[in-house]
Order: sequence, then structure tokens, then C-alpha cells
Amino acid sequence: MLHVSDRPDSLPLDAADMRRRLLDAIRRGASMEDIANLQPTRIQNAEAAIQALKDGNARFFSGQGGRADVGANERRAQIMEQTPFAAVLACSDSRVPVELVFDVGLGNLFVVRVAGNVVGESGLGTLEYATEHLDVHLIVVMGHEGCGAVAAALMPEDALAREPENLQRLIRRIQPSVVELPRIRDKKARMREAVLSNVRHQVHLLRQQPVIRAAEERGQIRVIGAFYEIGSGAVDFLTEEEDLRL
Repeated sequence: MLHVSDRPDSLPLDAADMRRRLLDAIRRGASMEDIANLQPTRIQNAEAAIQALKDGNARFFSGQGGRADVGANERRAQIMEQTPFAAVLACSDSRVPVELVFDVGLGNLFVVRVAGNVVGESGLGTLEYATEHLDVHLIVVMGHEGCGAVAAALMPEDALAREPENLQRLIRRIQPSVVELPRIRDKKARMREAVLSNVRHQVHLLRQQPVIRAAEERGQIRVIGAFYEIGSGAVDFLTEEEDLRL
């Protein structure tokens, strides 16, 4: 296997360099397994995974992004297996393209998207799969600026009752996180606090689940939060216990 470096926190190869190596291998008649083995050294721990996301987001919001690998050769390199280094539970909002926000290519992230980035049965099962079978080192619950699902959780009960039944159930998964918000007069600041409160609440729910809890206790993964600011493109990370405290 080709290695970027011997450091356990090595980051993905430069996309152009990766394309050159893949093209050379195909010209030599390499097998699919040979092509898959050209994947760069896997990120080895949660701290390196967090740093990779921070670095990628810095490229994105500064306008230097563009690592997305979508050519035929890059797709072939993913045929044998997937090796994401992190899983992300994000909102389905079309303004929150997770791989672009973190400037990663194919095969780097295992993404679950649902309105309000809520922990539900199917999403939890998906994250359990990532933890047990894909050896991810990090789970990120990412909320975002102006989340409509969180705003809906702040609606009066009579307004919520007019929403479709399944949507009501989803919104009620968010309500416990916003019921005791501090009194904030500025609407934008209040919404940010509501989204952050929901992120913390969903992180708390994830960390209570047996599979996730056991993986975190043995040091396999970390579960953190994040807030994506649509206007700037920047992500704020909630990595410390104080940041995540309910």
C-alpha cells in the first residue's frame, strides 16, 4: 500500500497526485485490488480525525477547497471496500453539503442526514454499523445556522399540531433540547443557542446507547458536536466535555 507518511495522523494525498498514481496503475494493467491498495494511509485516531475535519473546513471557508475526488479512477479505488475515518450525523438541509464543508473526497466520511440531525432508530443503527464494522474513530453531530427543524420545535403547540404526523414525531425529538432555553432577545443568537442545545442533546442521546458508549469507553471513538455557519462556511467544533455539557 502507498503511504503518505509514517505518522499515525497522516492526511489524504493531494487529489492531483492521487489521480496521477491511479492513472499510472491503470495503464500498467493493475487489478481492482491493486487500485484499492493505492488508497492513502488511514487516519488512525479521533484526534487526527478532528484535525483532518478542521483543516478541510479551513480550506472550504477560505475558498481553497476542491479536494472532492469524483473521477472514474477515484471511483475505482473505492470498489474493494470503504474506509471512512469519521461518521457525521447532519441535517438534511440542502445548504449543508457535508463532504464539501469538510473538503473531503470519496470514501472519507460516513454520513447520516436527517432533518434536525436527530438521533432516531434508523440513524442510530447506521451509526452503530459505522462503529462496529467500519472502524470509524469519530462521530460528529453537526447542526447548522437557521435550522428549520429546530425552529419548528420552538413553535406553539397548536401550530405543531397542524404538521403531518411523522414530522410531528421528528420535531418532538428536538423539543426537549429547547424547552428551557435562556431568555435571549436577539433572534439570531436565540436560534444559534437552540441549535447548539439540540446538538448537545443528540450527542448525549448517542453517548447513552450501549454500542456507542462501549466504543467510547474503550477509546475506539469520540463523539463530538459541531455547528456549521452557512453564511461564512465555518464550522465550530464542540470537542470538550464542558462544550458538550447539557
